[in-house]
Amino acid sequence: MNRTDDRLFPVLLICVQAVVWPGASLVRGAVPAPTPASLLVAALVAAVVTAALALRRTRPVAALVVVAAACMLGTGPLPAEAMAVLGTAGVALALFTVASERDAFTAVLCVVALAVHQLLLGNRLHGLDDRDGLDLVLTAVLYAAVCGAGLLVRRTRRARRNAERRLQRAESERHRLPAVERRRMERELHDVSAHHLTAVVVTAGAALGLRDRRPELADQALEFAVGTGREVTRALGAVRAPAPSRGDVPPPEERLLDLVAGFRHLDQQVDCEIDSLPDGAVAEAAYGIVREALTNVARYAPGAHTRVLCRYGDTRTDVVVTSTPPPAGAVAHGAGLGGGRGQGFLRSRAREAGGTVHSGPTAEGGWEVRAELPGRTATAVEPSVPRAYRVAQVVVAAGLVLQPLLPALAVRAEDTSSASQVSAGAFFALLAAGQAVALLWLRKAPRTAYGMLLGLALLWPVAMEAGNYSGPVLLPPALSLFATCAALAMEPTRTATPRKGRGAVSKDGFAERVVPHGPGSDQPPPADGHVTTVLLTVLVHAATATIAVLDRGTAAPLWMVIAATTVGAALAGTAAHLTRHLRTRRRQADLRAHDERLATWTEEAVRDAWTERRRIAAGLETTVLARTADMVTEAEAGRLDATASRAREALAAMRTLLDTVREGETGHELRPQPTLQALDLLAHQLRATGRDIEIRLTDRVPERLPTAVDLAAYHAAETVLTAGGEEPAMLEFDSDGAMLTLTATGVPRAADSAVRQRLTTRVVTLGGTLTTGPQGTVSLRLPLAVAPDNEERHQ
Repeated sequence: MNRTDDRLFPVLLICVQAVVWPGASLVRGAVPAPTPASLLVAALVAAVVTAALALRRTRPVAALVVVAAACMLGTGPLPAEAMAVLGTAGVALALFTVASERDAFTAVLCVVALAVHQLLLGNRLHGLDDRDGLDLVLTAVLYAAVCGAGLLVRRTRRARRNAERRLQRAESERHRLPAVERRRMERELHDVSAHHLTAVVVTAGAALGLRDRRPELADQALEFAVGTGREVTRALGAVRAPAPSRGDVPPPEERLLDLVAGFRHLDQQVDCEIDSLPDGAVAEAAYGIVREALTNVARYAPGAHTRVLCRYGDTRTDVVVTSTPPPAGAVAHGAGLGGGRGQGFLRSRAREAGGTVHSGPTAEGGWEVRAELPGRTATAVEPSVPRAYRVAQVVVAAGLVLQPLLPALAVRAEDTSSASQVSAGAFFALLAAGQAVALLWLRKAPRTAYGMLLGLALLWPVAMEAGNYSGPVLLPPALSLFATCAALAMEPTRTATPRKGRGAVSKDGFAERVVPHGPGSDQPPPADGHVTTVLLTVLVHAATATIAVLDRGTAAPLWMVIAATTVGAALAGTAAHLTRHLRTRRRQADLRAHDERLATWTEEAVRDAWTERRRIAAGLETTVLARTADMVTEAEAGRLDATASRAREALAAMRTLLDTVREGETGHELRPQPTLQALDLLAHQLRATGRDIEIRLTDRVPERLPTAVDLAAYHAAETVLTAGGEEPAMLEFDSDGAMLTLTATGVPRAADSAVRQRLTTRVVTLGGTLTTGPQGTVSLRLPLAVAPDNEERHQ
């Protein structure tokens, strides 16, 4: 809302208050008439309340305190009706703003403090007779209802903001993912060529230079070239189809130590101090920076003493690679092999991890690469409220509550009733407080909350009898019915999640039997359970109202009383049920629209990124891999000179490929369909939206699948994961030789009719089966032997 809207409601409240008092008093000609002094006090209080309410969004708690204090001070010299509107609607408006703008603890603390304060103040000023006690209960119910509405608005806003943020990330990633994939392949190709092929050239050059004095080095160089060539082939294959799972990877520090050990085998003097690093972007950036720096040392300063330092701290991670000048007479066999992209890739890696990198000569004539990456506390975490602030809140609330107990601060004291009997107002206040506490537990323990609400509802006739209540007979049961119906209308709709035990998902990712929703669970009941709760609400409150009416006495026959109370309770319960149903339908419609947009953007992003990968991989297969295979052939034949030449040719081919990576993009009208090799792109896109996705392929899954099965399996995975939801999802592929099994857990919306229909269409076409289990589990089985007509149709 803008400032005009913020001023509108206070002005309306002042106008209504002016009509109630002094307007109504002047029209009726009340005696005594309002005096100029009382009008001046009323104007001052109204001005303070209006100013505070106009600023309620910037300082909601301060506005609430000012409004409550001003209204309390105005009740002394002014008649009760002078603060009737401002003291109820004005305070309620300020309280609603606190609940919608601040955390739940602050909102509940304000409600409790205001309710207890008014209870103690009313007891001191008037005592708690039937009328005053019921007025306090009604005021407390109003505050509780306003607070609940504010918290609901706050929760709805937060959910909407989270959904919008996910969509924004998905849309941004849709345009960014192809470029990210292109940069990833470009960087990985550079790293593979720079590290492996450069090592072959350096080793072969050193062996050729020392052939006369150390002939055994030639055999070692040839053996190294064969092993490295095969490693290049494997590494380039991983670049073309990276694993979608983030598991089964050695720890970052182990990978760095293996990297250092590999350079020591090249007769490089490398010392290292490496801390443990967590998996993620920081570890990947640190590994890439160290690998590039050590490769440059091997190229341009062979034999130089190098020190690798990796410190993982609270605020930052320092990665430093420092080398001394090369020893005299050292020959740089790898000089001139670089393509000039290394420094750019260093900066790219550091920037993507959220850090910086600098490199340059040292005072001793060596070279240093220094990177500063995020540390442990770099992740943005919502700051928690300091304990001192909570203590201050409680102290201020306690001061407000205890103020009526101080005689010097009491605004006006009247003789209170000296009767020893506890009034009905006190009983009503206790019952209302108990039901308010039950409402607070509705989200965490709904069954317990409903049990408390219905159990306390049966105590209202007892409180009416014990307190000799003489007011409207149906008002106390109506208050109890209002609280229960509010719970029914606002009850959150959740999708049940697996409970740990015999049916949970194992650590290996295999889906086991899931424990269904049972009677011992305190989770939100399903739709039929909600109807049962509505029926219990109608029966209990109809019985409560009937007992109250019969206890007071009535001339109406018993059947008429039972029928009237049952119809009234049924109307209220039906209205609450319909309200919840409409809220659920609207929420589901919003979720479907959100999921459809998310699925569309995910599909487009993966298609575009897959097109980029296939374009680059096509050039890779016809250039670098062919020359690497020639290098291995020459090394196996024992021709060292030819081996070095083929390695240089492979490096040159890699540079040429890197030069053409960014040239033009293929038309999207002929984009290839993704297969299971694009699962890493799908996982990357979904993780970018904030969802935890894990995809695993066991060793039993064949590397080459029939085209129809490959395409159908990928599209099934995409359909399941983009069906929506924020729960962590696990997707696992396994095979028994005849069938390919896809097991998905944590995807409750995959059981929806529309999603199930799309999955069934793809599975049945190939003769497979689809099974949806409880708690968001889906299992698909596709035969690996596909009929020729199905194969042609999918191709």
